[in-house]
Amino acid sequence: MTSTAGGTPSPYVELDRDAWRALRADTRMALSSDDLDEIRGLLDPTDIDEVEEVYLPLARLLRLFVAGDGRLRDTVGAFLDETVAPTPFIIGIAGSVAVGKSTVSRLLRTLLARGPERPVVDLVSTDGFLYPNAVLNERGLMQRKGFPESYDRRALLKFVSEVKAGVPEVSMPVYEPLLYDIVPGARQFVRRPEILIVEGLNVLQSAKPGGLALSDLFDFSIYVDARVNDIRQWYVDRFFALRRTIFTDERSYFHPYAQVDEEEAAAQAERYWRDINEVNLVANILPTRARATLVLNKDRDHRIQRVRLRRI
Repeated sequence: MTSTAGGTPSPYVELDRDAWRALRADTRMALSSDDLDEIRGLLDPTDIDEVEEVYLPLARLLRLFVAGDGRLRDTVGAFLDETVAPTPFIIGIAGSVAVGKSTVSRLLRTLLARGPERPVVDLVSTDGFLYPNAVLNERGLMQRKGFPESYDRRALLKFVSEVKAGVPEVSMPVYEPLLYDIVPGARQFVRRPEILIVEGLNVLQSAKPGGLALSDLFDFSIYVDARVNDIRQWYVDRFFALRRTIFTDERSYFHPYAQVDEEEAAAQAERYWRDINEVNLVANILPTRARATLVLNKDRDHRIQRVRLRRI
């Protein structure tokens, strides 16, 4: 075990950016600036330097974990004297609203899929397992959207369990951010990927005693971390960016906020953060950080400055 500055034992080793960058070894760059433009989320400043210094070492680490998982499977097969069929390697990615976990997920999907082995990599968001707005309204949960109870957790666990078990084709609902709702009848299909990335706010939640948690099915997990005040500012900045773009579409659930003056829009963004997103972060999301295999810690400028890796 490593120790923190105060001498408290910790299962993590903490690396600054320079130390982490050195672990890239010979991992090659597998995307261009144009690719990165397609991957980045709104207002996300991730650049090629960030990819080279942070995400290429992470992609290398994940490939080593995937290879190790295969060797473990072969060991079990040798012990049983039978062939054990491969199962998907599942990566969970957690973190607050507006922290950039969707960009992290898309980057890793691209880098892993373009690696030397060219594995099939799928990415799903737990947004697809939010209850439809009609159900949330009926249950009085619309102001708790994104909290654990706003998801169909049983359906989500069943979906990932079936993917992990190698079911040939598994489907899930589709969430449309523009509508802020599930699309009736639409489905996303997952067909035996070699790697599945599951991204969402609460994917590292623990189970009740005797139960199975979604995170129990993960082979590797990542928490995207930052100071709460920094995330609040990113959330408000993104709200205003959306107000100038997606919110202008009359189909948008948030279209009314494109019509009001900036002062009223700012007040509403602050209320959404204070009354919903910050409460969810502090009560439900942040407490799961210690369960992650790896923590990416962002500074105020959105750049990752430290990485904590669980090594025991």
